[in-house]
Amino acid sequence: MSLKSRFLKPGDGVYTEDRSDVDQTSGTTFIYNPHRSLSIEKQRQRLPVFTARNSILYLVEKYQTTIVVGETGSGKSTQIPQYLREAGWTSDGVIAIAQPRRVACTTLAERVAEECDVILGKEVGYSIRFDDYSTPGTTQIKYMTEGLLVREMMADPLLRQYCVVMLDEVHERTLYTDIVLGLLKKILRRRKNLRLIISSATVDADHLYNFFNYNTTKDKSKDTASVLSVEGRNHLVDICYLKEATADYVKCSAETVMKIHLREGPGDVLVFLTGLEEVDTCSSLLNQHAASLKKTDGSLLVLPMHGALRNSDQLRVFQISPPGVRKVIVATNIAETSITIPGIVYVVDCGFVKLRWYNPSGHTDALVVVPISQASAIQRAGRAGRTRSGKVYRLYPEEEFNKFSEVTPPEMVRTNLSSAVLNLMALGIENMLRFDFLSPPPAKHLISALDELFALGALSEEGTLTKPLGQQMAEFPLPPQLAKILLVSGDFGCSQEILSIVAMLQVQNIFMIPRGQERRARAIHRNFQVNEGDLITLLNVFTAYKKQEESKHWCMKKFINHRALRRAVEIRGRMEKLLANFNIPITSSEGGVDAVCKCITAGMFPNAAYLHHSGTYRTVRGNQVLCIHPSSVLYTEMQPQWVLFHEVLHTSQMFMRDLTVIDPAWLLELAPHFYEKRTMQN
Repeated sequence: MSLKSRFLKPGDGVYTEDRSDVDQTSGTTFIYNPHRSLSIEKQRQRLPVFTARNSILYLVEKYQTTIVVGETGSGKSTQIPQYLREAGWTSDGVIAIAQPRRVACTTLAERVAEECDVILGKEVGYSIRFDDYSTPGTTQIKYMTEGLLVREMMADPLLRQYCVVMLDEVHERTLYTDIVLGLLKKILRRRKNLRLIISSATVDADHLYNFFNYNTTKDKSKDTASVLSVEGRNHLVDICYLKEATADYVKCSAETVMKIHLREGPGDVLVFLTGLEEVDTCSSLLNQHAASLKKTDGSLLVLPMHGALRNSDQLRVFQISPPGVRKVIVATNIAETSITIPGIVYVVDCGFVKLRWYNPSGHTDALVVVPISQASAIQRAGRAGRTRSGKVYRLYPEEEFNKFSEVTPPEMVRTNLSSAVLNLMALGIENMLRFDFLSPPPAKHLISALDELFALGALSEEGTLTKPLGQQMAEFPLPPQLAKILLVSGDFGCSQEILSIVAMLQVQNIFMIPRGQERRARAIHRNFQVNEGDLITLLNVFTAYKKQEESKHWCMKKFINHRALRRAVEIRGRMEKLLANFNIPITSSEGGVDAVCKCITAGMFPNAAYLHHSGTYRTVRGNQVLCIHPSSVLYTEMQPQWVLFHEVLHTSQMFMRDLTVIDPAWLLELAPHFYEKRTMQN
């Protein structure tokens, strides 16, 4: 095997990905415990945060807001709530820990329940979308998603049942992170006895300190916020850059790993890529290279790491490699700050990440592969210095690193704000421009969100939530468009079908294509495909799964992800209960497809696109140029004239995904306020 060496001492690539979405569980926290043979008490004392225990308790007692900065794996998420419980804080209320990701809530709650020696769901519990595992009056430590915390504010605006709220992983700066920060700032002014703990893996404390410190004098004793840094155990990391950019960072990643394996000392390797497709491609390349290694070279164990993997596969990355075997973990940014993998000595950083960006002029919210920030590059490099001195190979020149932005722009300034605005309106905040955002969103994004919500019927001309539609949409833990089609599905006589479709849109990786069986898997998948598009195809899969009594064996034969389907069934059941609470009739179209497609149009009409004479598609509003994604069932020679899309992925082109074929007359019938006849004719 020949390897081209282009390193000074380690290219910015433009590898594009035609499939795969952003790692929805990129914030998932996995608990690796290298001290499991010790007692629980000894294990806890081994964590870096233990040395700061007394300082944390003192600061929480003295200040309303305490900002704790500490590296991933320091124990912040599991230990700080326990310190507070042990100090007696739960005698006055519940300790809430808000997380950006759902799986983090369940994993952390399980670990803390084990350490506290209590039953999960009793003294320690969690609450995530469509799943509450806590006991009112008994639960003392409660993990929840940030979105769930916002929903609790709708019922209890001052969060009176909580004595302490801890916001974890704030460095991720998700949309709901910033919403919760702004809302808690208002609550803290009203509730002097409430304590807020903000936990971050990166040093962004000054911005947060200034946001929550109400002291306008020079007297530091009057400060309302404090900052504490928890020292980690990092070792020296040697940084290597490429001399010049690479045109294919996925291929370059594989070549760099092989170079490390043949030339460097012992130690496992962690590779950062942007998505599932890239992870699979790189893993395949590495396995091919590994097959040609000599026995004297040692062997490679290549393991993918992303949020869509089964738990058992995810946990494989934490297992110690056998003697003579070098472990290579090929990961998305799930491995950047949310997990600590033992044995990592070498890191390969592609220099890119997949983020969601909103274009208000084109009315599209797209997943885009963009350069990482300097803060992310530093976090990735830090993975190499956990247990001993390490080395990071950055696949871009040093001058490119110097051009990176200092931090990743928060979601609040780059994504569609419709959900955020709807939730804030439900909390009585009607003037978005006066809301105290940590990072104020662009005014044009707010205007676009208000425009969409008005078009969906959620807002009145006066700018208030409509009754009952707007208020009910705010209560659904879904994007406004999906909430709308669920709430009007009874009017179209197809609520059964819409429930199934929306549930299927909440899970990932429905269709499995195992390596070596690609042709057979795709042939079987074609049996589910229909001319009406991807959403009706998803409906067919779900319906067939139910007819087969949710058979795992059937899923294996059909190359369908049983775990995803099982989760969709659970979500559907919970959404059906919500519809019943709103007195929405649960009816079926009895195989009538037009009713289902019209219902989808009633909520997704802002996402309409028509076939242009150039062979591409154009959005009706904004004239955005789009193409059908290759994974779509509509990616055929005979392209439909009009479609609705669920989302857009921006790689080599702007690709539409999750499509539904429509009659353009439905747009004028169902959204005349949004589309004028002359616009449609043009």
